[in-house]
Amino acid sequence: MKTSESRITQIVAHVFCGLIALCAILPFLLLIISSFTSESWATEHGYSFFPQKFSLEAYKYIAVQWDTIGKAYLMTLIVTFAGTVVSVSITALFAYGISQNHIPGMKVVNFLMIFTMLFNGGLVATYYMYVHYLDFKDTIWALLIPNLLMNAFNVILVKNYMSYSIPGALKEAATIDGASEFKIFARIIMPLSLPIIATIGLMTGLAYWNDWQNGLYYLSGRDGASLYTIQIILNNINENIQVLLQNASQAQAIGANVAELPSTTIRMAIATIGILPILVLYPFFQRYFVKGITLGGVKE
Repeated sequence: MKTSESRITQIVAHVFCGLIALCAILPFLLLIISSFTSESWATEHGYSFFPQKFSLEAYKYIAVQWDTIGKAYLMTLIVTFAGTVVSVSITALFAYGISQNHIPGMKVVNFLMIFTMLFNGGLVATYYMYVHYLDFKDTIWALLIPNLLMNAFNVILVKNYMSYSIPGALKEAATIDGASEFKIFARIIMPLSLPIIATIGLMTGLAYWNDWQNGLYYLSGRDGASLYTIQIILNNINENIQVLLQNASQAQAIGANVAELPSTTIRMAIATIGILPILVLYPFFQRYFVKGITLGGVKE
């Protein structure tokens, strides 16, 4: 039976966790409500959980400009999917390699990886290399490779998981049975590493989905504009709302005054559309996320 002290502790813990969860949920709720708020009311009174006037004007502008925004949304999905799959694959292979301490040279490779977490060439040198040597300017590779494709922290999480959460006897038994190294990796290591793989997959996917800096650095001109993602579009709108009115006649087609843009609420509407896939997918990855971080981040 629970003592009164344990019940009080449990109640306090639940209340505290509830408040933390509320602090995480309220900004999303405010974002969604603000996207349906009238532009004139939001400009005069600011954002509110209980606006006096609701409006679909911001979403009408998105519908009018869907050629631009829809293409950016599709590009975001492509970049996120491709980048996440490739990044997780490289991370898992790299982590499995350096987890084999009996192989000569793996400690040196491990040291070099950790060294890159502490020191790097800086933004100028990185930009110069990607633009002038690798020619990533205005190409889709600029959205996939710089800063996102390989993360040493993710490699360490996966390495620790493979080293300390998967019994070595399983690999030894498979080796005795004649399984190749790749077969051991594909049939034993990867299935048992699902929690940590799902964890780094979620973190990598979020990084790709929310990235706008690569577009800012490496995309420009007509060729670069065709590769804009939804976050880059949103960033451009924050800097200049007129980016959505390159064709003023389209805005007038819905009966809106071009001079009276929903500049305040349209940012919220695009951000709302941008976060929907993350809100939908996160609950399916949550249990793997917690387990993967716990087991991959602690060395037994």
